[in-house]
Amino acid sequence: MTRTGAGKGAQSPGAGPPVRRGDPGLALTLDRGSPVPLYHQLAEQLTAAIERGSLAPGSLLGNEVDLAGRLGLSRPTVRQALRSLVDKGLLVRRRGVGTQVVHSRVRRPLELSSLYDDLETAGQSPTTRVLRNEAGPASAEVAAALGVAEGAGVHHLERLRFTHGRPVAYLTNYVPEGLLELDTGRLEATGLYRLLRAAGLTLHSARQSVGATAATAAEAARLGEPEGAALLTMRRTAYDHTGRVLEYGAHQYRASCYTLDFHLLARS
Repeated sequence: MTRTGAGKGAQSPGAGPPVRRGDPGLALTLDRGSPVPLYHQLAEQLTAAIERGSLAPGSLLGNEVDLAGRLGLSRPTVRQALRSLVDKGLLVRRRGVGTQVVHSRVRRPLELSSLYDDLETAGQSPTTRVLRNEAGPASAEVAAALGVAEGAGVHHLERLRFTHGRPVAYLTNYVPEGLLELDTGRLEATGLYRLLRAAGLTLHSARQSVGATAATAAEAARLGEPEGAALLTMRRTAYDHTGRVLEYGAHQYRASCYTLDFHLLARS
């Protein structure tokens, strides 16, 4: 089954987030006896509120005078804190509107986990729109990745993943035919890896490559980015404990709101 059309979470390319008026009502605590500068404390707390979703995209923070008065800070201190978040791409100053939350960055550990699970764990309220859900013959590339014969039956999925109503990733996955039921309603309610686990299939390991590309006009429209914007790409083949391939994915992420976290150890 193929599904097309705009979902309620979609926005037109290049459009700013909807305005949410009013004081966000955050409980910000600043330690004036700390050696950490006050502007940095404020910037860190605002960043944390954005990343956990307490400050959703579109929220207005008020102007520098309002914030300075409410927090008992000087205007230069508030200005420096807000500027650092503007530089990170978390806030934008819009004429006639004020300082507004743009988005929180998606941060993912480098481990065998799904985007849906990582977003939900981070409190980012993931939702999904299924664009394609159908069976068909495997191309040479897909057959090689899944370890099946070219032309063998595979399930082809294409999905848009949203957080707080904005698209953050375009996900293309291939699953060997007959491995599990892939109902569109369940795919929109949860993640693919959860469905695999619910079917008794154990994800054990994966091979993954990460790259980058410039968005075509179609890709930009799909993800709400300008044409030519940087997109992070990822290809992954996941296996169970016997070495059987469970899925092959080729995904695109908005580089403007996506970060991979690495834990590095020195070689002894």
